[in-house]
Amino acid sequence: MPIVVDIDVMMAKRKISVGELADRVGITPANLAVLKNGRAKAVRFTTLAALCEVLECQPGDLLRWEGEGGVGGSSQADGVGG
Repeated sequence: MPIVVDIDVMMAKRKISVGELADRVGITPANLAVLKNGRAKAVRFTTLAALCEVLECQPGDLLRWEGEGGVGGSSQADGVGG
């Protein structure tokens, strides 16, 4: 998947555990693990906002797009751009 989840990076920077973050965000540790490990198919904006509030960061600190050829990739692959 071209979207990479960096929640673990921010968790390490803030020295917060999965259990504590899940509790403060209001989701189960299992659901946080699914999101953290990049297995989630979607994330609610309310959850993303809560993660950003607790971790004191921006959405771009937690999620990034990585194209097929590595970081940045070509937008031509999906027919967008020009």
